[in-house]
Amino acid sequence: MKKQPSTTTRPAGKEDVRVGQLIDVTITTLNEDGFGLATTGTKPLLVSGVLPGEQAQVRITFVGRRECFATVVRILRHAPQRLMSSPCEKLGHCDGCPLMFMKYPAQLAWKRDLVEKTLTRYRSLQELTLHDVLPSPRPLHYRNSAKLVISGKSASPVIGIYRRNSHEVLEIGDCPLHNPLINTIVAAVREGIKKGKVPIYSPRNGRGLLRYLVIRVAETENRAMVVFVTAERSFNEIHHLAKHLQSVVPQVAVVAQNVNASAGNIILGDRDHFITRERTLHASIGETRFTISPRSFFQVNSGSAEIIYRKVREWANLTGREFVVDLYCGIGGISLFLAPSAKKVLGIEVVEAAVADAELNARLNGIGNCTFEAGDAGGLLTELRQKQERVDLLVLNPPRKGCDEQVLQEAAALAPDRMIYVSCSPSTLARDLDILVGLGYRTVQVQPVDMFPQTPHVENMALLLKA
Repeated sequence: MKKQPSTTTRPAGKEDVRVGQLIDVTITTLNEDGFGLATTGTKPLLVSGVLPGEQAQVRITFVGRRECFATVVRILRHAPQRLMSSPCEKLGHCDGCPLMFMKYPAQLAWKRDLVEKTLTRYRSLQELTLHDVLPSPRPLHYRNSAKLVISGKSASPVIGIYRRNSHEVLEIGDCPLHNPLINTIVAAVREGIKKGKVPIYSPRNGRGLLRYLVIRVAETENRAMVVFVTAERSFNEIHHLAKHLQSVVPQVAVVAQNVNASAGNIILGDRDHFITRERTLHASIGETRFTISPRSFFQVNSGSAEIIYRKVREWANLTGREFVVDLYCGIGGISLFLAPSAKKVLGIEVVEAAVADAELNARLNGIGNCTFEAGDAGGLLTELRQKQERVDLLVLNPPRKGCDEQVLQEAAALAPDRMIYVSCSPSTLARDLDILVGLGYRTVQVQPVDMFPQTPHVENMALLLKA
């Protein structure tokens, strides 16, 4: 008979642990991913659902070469920052919101501390002003989009997200981070799959039809776009599913089918087939309107995005005579916010589809002094420098990996009076700010903004002046 894993509770010691074992631990801190850290055996132990200072009984779920993971069985001593009643029925099973059990003011304080520790690793950044984290207008129900996995059988479909480090799909239920309309749509789609007996794709054997569900909500209009991602083009099933969905949820204005026959984890395929006449939604951030298509990038937290855009405009301190360059401009959010106060704005973005959206959004808002170019950031900055055109303000808003050093060198070579760096990664922000110090730019202040409440992610903005 196969030996079962031990479930005997013991205090953490120097011995290595085994999967399934129950142990008592004391949590010393949280790492940047929101896991509690404890020491057991010869490896660090990462525990979800705990706070610093808490004592907990945990069950070992994974033992790796460098670290171990565990889940909480029960809290033996609570920290004062713990939220005793959870807004989520899945808490403890879903790893998507590792800070949800923490009181919201404590989340903001933890995120500021995380940013401060990251920045002060660099001697050149120890004198700047770091502000408190600006809270999200809505700590819950702030997400206006969702990309969900569909699994199981048509008689009992599961719509949710992958569990950490697995291909098992966790049913999300009424996710408290989603706009309520998203949860309503998910429930209607689940019933539609059952009613229509729509076959669900199985990655194990490559059979079935439905793979993913993508939902986008235009909050100002209270209208939604739904994209059914399928393994093949099969009009009949999706047409009936769309008809059921719109009859139950009339706020669904746009429905499309996207075909993705690839074996990987990329969600969207190359082509969209629209089932409805309408193909886009209109959403707003502040006074600026945006067109949303199935592939358009749009900030998932419109309220916090507006805070960032307004702060960028405040720090820009424009008088109407400036030339502004917005690097990694996406669909033009920051560019369009700055354009009314600038002489002209140039947005640069490598993704051609995003540039097309940005141009459309400029026309939608009647903005004529804003142009966009698609191409490599470093190369386009070099061309701009060679034209010897004066740049007054440079905005950097790169992806999580930050900027290539060549981009930073070209940015500094343009010699703008000030730069504003918007970042979703404290570590790459700190790295790039340190490089810019060596290129003649001093970071004056950093403003964290809570774009993703209940998660360990934090957006940051930095104001740099030419030394």
